Amino acid sequence: MNIRCEASPDYLKIAEVITSAFGQPNEAKLVEAIRNSENYIPELSLVAEIDGNIVAHVLFSYIHIVSNEILPVLALAPVAVSPQFQNQGIGTALVKYGLEKADELGEALVIVLGHPSFYPRFGFLQSTCYGIKSPFDSPAEAFMVKPLKNYEIKYTGNVVYPQVFNDV
Repeated sequence: MNIRCEASPDYLKIAEVITSAFGQPNEAKLVEAIRNSENYIPELSLVAEIDGNIVAHVLFSYIHIVSNEILPVLALAPVAVSPQFQNQGIGTALVKYGLEKADELGEALVIVLGHPSFYPRFGFLQSTCYGIKSPFDSPAEAFMVKPLKNYEIKYTGNVVYPQVFNDV
């Protein structure tokens, strides 16, 4: 398996992978919208290839925590693996690689709304443990954060997602 940054010729295949993984096009539309926004980070839009074929994708993009100041942090969403390649460790490898890359880039914090039995293996904890409030009406254990090397205590407050997340 090879993990690398996405490139524009990959966009159609990535959309196919995401749509097949989720069974609908909403998440693929979200990725496209984020790519066309100021929240897109090319170094953190990653694909996994097997035999030269893209089989998975993960995206980290900017969102904000708002309290006394507005602080940029990363959202991890979506993670998509083609159905025939699921449960083989590919999604895990992509998330791990992306977290390491985000740390190298000097990011402070990653936020995910996801399965509470999957993300803790990467060091994610319930956001309320850090004084970070979810904007979603979801179970508290599903909204998680992972501090990176540049994390500081000042990262507390309300999470605000860009409008593109609401438009899809």
